[in-house]
Amino acid sequence: MSGTSGSVAVATPDGEYEVLCDDTGAFLRRYSTEAGATVVTDTELDGTTAYTPTGAVVRCDSQEPPAPNPLIDSTIQRQTGTGTVTIEAGARSVTLVVYAGEPTVTIGDGPAVPLAPGTSLTWSVDRGGPTGEQLQDAFVFTGVTGSDFLVTSTCEV
Repeated sequence: MSGTSGSVAVATPDGEYEVLCDDTGAFLRRYSTEAGATVVTDTELDGTTAYTPTGAVVRCDSQEPPAPNPLIDSTIQRQTGTGTVTIEAGARSVTLVVYAGEPTVTIGDGPAVPLAPGTSLTWSVDRGGPTGEQLQDAFVFTGVTGSDFLVTSTCEV
């Protein structure tokens, strides 16, 4: 046809992946569609080695008992000018907002990293409770002349 143009895309298989567990551990399940039918392929976690599940197949996190509702302690501190705010190792979350100046953050034994005004950062974990998930490093936020920043944190008590 004169004066028309266009493009044609060839449909490709759509794959979705999920990590599942059976009686022997974790494996990867891929769901794809081929010729309109759903195809299920199980592999080891490398994504290529064929795998045959043993026993019941469940979501891996369903094998862990639910964490109790722990008590959570929250802190908030605004630092203006020189000074430090330290969040000890073991927090569940740490959030920083820099309003002015260039304070630094040191995580664990790492180097001090300068942060520009407008920076907003958060570190957190999904699960606490008996599994013990927590941030393993201490955070030290150091203000310099002209700094203005806010640090909030949560931890289990």
